[in-house]
Amino acid sequence: MLTSTFYKKKKIAMRYILFICLSLFSLTSNAQNQKSSISVKLNASKQSTAHKPKLVVGIVVDQMRWDYVNRYKPFFKSSSGFIRFINEGATVDNTMIPYVPTVTASGHACVYTGSVPALHGIAGNEWYDNVKQKKIYCVEDANVQTLGSSNNAAGQMSPVNVWTTTLGDEIKLANNFKSKVFGISLKDRGAIIPAGHSANGAFWYDSKTGNFISSTYYGKTLPTWVSNYNNLHRPDSLYNLDWNLSLPASVYEANCDKDENTYESTPFGKEAKHFPYALKSFIAKDYGKISTTPYGNSLVEELAKQAIANEAMGADDITDLLAISFSSPDYIGHSFGPDSWETMDGYIKLDETLADFFNYLDKQVGKDNYTVFLTADHAVANIPAFNKKHQIPGGLSNEGALKNEIGTMLTAKGFSANLISFIGEGNIYFNHPLMDSLKINQDKLIDLVTSFLEKKADVLQVVENRHAATAALPASLRERIVNGYTPQRSGDLVIINKSGYVDGFATGTSHGTIYSYDAHIPLLFFGKGIKKTSVHRETYMTDIAPTISTLLGIQMPSGSIGNPILEVLQ
Repeated sequence: MLTSTFYKKKKIAMRYILFICLSLFSLTSNAQNQKSSISVKLNASKQSTAHKPKLVVGIVVDQMRWDYVNRYKPFFKSSSGFIRFINEGATVDNTMIPYVPTVTASGHACVYTGSVPALHGIAGNEWYDNVKQKKIYCVEDANVQTLGSSNNAAGQMSPVNVWTTTLGDEIKLANNFKSKVFGISLKDRGAIIPAGHSANGAFWYDSKTGNFISSTYYGKTLPTWVSNYNNLHRPDSLYNLDWNLSLPASVYEANCDKDENTYESTPFGKEAKHFPYALKSFIAKDYGKISTTPYGNSLVEELAKQAIANEAMGADDITDLLAISFSSPDYIGHSFGPDSWETMDGYIKLDETLADFFNYLDKQVGKDNYTVFLTADHAVANIPAFNKKHQIPGGLSNEGALKNEIGTMLTAKGFSANLISFIGEGNIYFNHPLMDSLKINQDKLIDLVTSFLEKKADVLQVVENRHAATAALPASLRERIVNGYTPQRSGDLVIINKSGYVDGFATGTSHGTIYSYDAHIPLLFFGKGIKKTSVHRETYMTDIAPTISTLLGIQMPSGSIGNPILEVLQ
């Protein structure tokens, strides 16, 4: 009996010990599995960021035609500037702007949203707001204050008028807002719009003080490193260098129009009509003139270096974005045209600026740690008088006089001249409250204005924006009008001028049209994740943001309608 009881207790004890051992083994095994799982996840995380650049640098060259790289390639002094894109990266040769008007604000918005004015809302550099019934500047914001200048109007700016997210916003969202995003340009719209809504900062040039400024949208004070840069008074030291040619005069004579022409503007004074340009007289007196020299690009590059160094951009595995816009080519191009000595020399010097900046990135961030793309916000037309000299179609338009001309016509027909509220960037805005009060039929007003304008020598066609999809134009051109139209911010009618006609004055030139001289832009890539290749199929400005989003493995901006250019990605 005792023996039987003893063996039963022993059997129970053995089962208990076995249970304890199995439980300990299970706990150990689970711990090892969890540790292994964590290790796998960490390794996967490292692998998922390994192909991503630590820094993306977006460069927009304001007013750069597609053909400039090929045109000036034989004369670039370095293989580290524009040529680096050709030797190491991807060139996309047939990139078009898919909307009108082809202007600065809309271009910068398209590059960084992958979208068009119909969705992102930046219908031009300025527009007439059909809801607020007043003219609006693209980045104006009365709810913020200026940082860095007593010139308060220059700094009351923010991205509040952009309706969609940007590439910078999506980079921030993808990295739990730990990424650093900055925008730098001479122009407020060239810094603010690319940087996006959630940027750490955007900085632009105040021509009255010679300082880079910002607004309280980004913070309470200007960063110390920006203030320190302003204290160097770099515009003065650059003015002291004057503007001399980079190459022998014979090179410009062989490849450009004459150095001095009556149809070129004189931004440095009526007597300053040709090279060299003396700039010393502007020291401490006029800080606006530097924008129309290559030294404006130098200011932007120098501040970009300061941003990278002081904000530790590209220093960790969380991707940062630096959006740079070089505005000086636009100021130079408007004044002297695309065939001038000034434009050619400006690009020779910009090439040197880019080479210096890329060499800095190699040392500061690491050659295999960053990705660069370069494009333009728009291109430019020839000066009309230059075209006339060479028997090329074109001429001058005068949008500024149109409101009075249409008003006179309407008055003569018994209508009020005030039925036209505003004309800008090809758009004609009707005064709808007045139309309603006077019971004016809109179709009648459209017929009167259209009939009047289409008799003018410079006008190809006048299109009603709401019905642009059925206009008597090639499909691709109709689509550009549709893409550029938003009811709140666009006019009732859009004027399509004939090729070569420029809205402007007797000197200088402009842009904004549907034609290839305004709408065909460069697109270049190099750096981490970029394949050495050339793409010759037609692509669009809207494809840039999706391409970078695909490279980074993040969501495309909310209004994006483009497609990634997969051929350029490794």
